[in-house]
This record gives sequence, C-alpha cells and structure tokens, in this order.
Amino acid sequence: MRTSVSGLVVLLCVLMAAPRAAAQHAAPPAAIDQALQQHVTGVDADRAAIQRLLARPEVRALAAQIGLDIRRANTAVATLDGAQLSDLAAQARDAEQGLAGGQGSVRISTTLIIIALLVVILLIVAID
Repeated sequence: MRTSVSGLVVLLCVLMAAPRAAAQHAAPPAAIDQALQQHVTGVDADRAAIQRLLARPEVRALAAQIGLDIRRANTAVATLDGAQLSDLAAQARDAEQGLAGGQGSVRISTTLIIIALLVVILLIVAID
C-alpha cells in the first residue's frame, strides 16, 4: 500500500512538472508567425528571381535557340521548393547580375547557368 501511494505521488509530481517544462521551451506565437512570414517571403523572393531571369529577352532568345519552352519553365517555377528552389534562385541571381552588369554580350558562364537553369526546371516538370 505504501509503495502504491509513493508511486502515485511520484507520478503526480512528474505530471505536474511536465507542462511547466514544455511551456518554458515553447516559442511564443508571435515568433512562430514571424518565422513563417520570413520563410514565405524568402520563397517568394526566390521564385521572383527565377521568373525575372526567365523574362529577360536574352534568356528567351537563348531558350528559343536551344529549343526550350520558356512557358513550361515559368510554370515549373511554381512547383519548385526547398533546396531546389534556393539553388536555382542563387544561379538565377548570378546570371541576372552578370546580364545586368552592363555587359554588351552574354558571357559563357552566364549562358551555361541559364541553360542549366532551364534544363533543370524542365527536368523537374518532366519527372513530376
């Protein structure tokens, strides 16, 4: 009997302490909302960077030369997420910076980035 009472007391102590421990480590709702908003903003910015690059006349001309459909690539951007999206957005920003840097012609590295970007987007669409 005494063992049962001791066990019950220990169990009640653990149950009473558990909510306090969980409450101390939980993030406030405002911090969670802010983190989610930052993530959504980052994803939107990444998609916008890719779409800006795809809208450039140089990229459209290059895609036409190699036979890639730019409309499919634009549509595919909406399906990208996670690491794929951030990697392609970084490449798109690099290519856009190279094109916007006052260069009269497209450098080979920028051209390769654009081609790789278009091919990866179309492969992702083909696989999905």
